[in-house]
Amino acid sequence: MSDQLKWYVAHTYSGYENTVAMSIEQAVENRNMHDLIAEVSIPMETVTEITDNGPKTAEHKVFPGYVLVKMIMTDETWHLVRNIRGVTGFVGAANKAIPLTEDEIAALGVEKREVVVAYQVGDSVKITDGALSSFIGTVEDLDMERGKVRVMVSMFGRETPVELELDQVETI
Repeated sequence: MSDQLKWYVAHTYSGYENTVAMSIEQAVENRNMHDLIAEVSIPMETVTEITDNGPKTAEHKVFPGYVLVKMIMTDETWHLVRNIRGVTGFVGAANKAIPLTEDEIAALGVEKREVVVAYQVGDSVKITDGALSSFIGTVEDLDMERGKVRVMVSMFGRETPVELELDQVETI
């Protein structure tokens, strides 16, 4: 069943995202539909604002007016989400909700993919993806939280740092 779970985007009134998310979760709990609606998410980002009193960090919604719902689309789940107060509809064509693609999910950062890293700082690696594919370099830094690796690559006779995703490099 879990392979049928897909992320859908519900459009809401602006400012109602948290209320809608809590209402969906409450409706799922009340109707015992955990197997059909697995997760509700509001993509957030941490922003540092510089004010007169110094820097201040705050959470902002990445897409105001939208709530992401991971569910199996059935008539019952469609009606449950669609009839929550504050929901204006699903993103898609007419009454047909369209699920997000794997690339869109990865770009939004809604689901964290676990990448097993077989290299460490100082190791020689080969870049396997992107514009610098097949270049060889040395791992300078690993940032597991952000999912990034910095590799020093020799280009035009100079050492150049390149920041890549963890899965874009492999050990030699």
